[in-house]
Amino acid sequence: MVEKKGKEEKTICPVDTFFTDLEKTFGRTSPFYKHMTRSRIEFLKGVKSLLDERIERLEKKDSKKTGAKMTKVKVE
Repeated sequence: MVEKKGKEEKTICPVDTFFTDLEKTFGRTSPFYKHMTRSRIEFLKGVKSLLDERIERLEKKDSKKTGAKMTKVKVE
């Protein structure tokens, strides 16, 4: 979601908004908040694994395009 304030544009992340509201409602000491904080970490690790996998595929694809081609050489 994009929010406009004058000439500035501010992008709002719904996941961050959820966790911020959660903290305001339950406080940082509630067991629920602690579980949700851990789930946020797992969520981000999941996104990271998707990004790492995509980067790896792109690097493999790129190396195939720019990789040196083999030439058969007769040795005497």
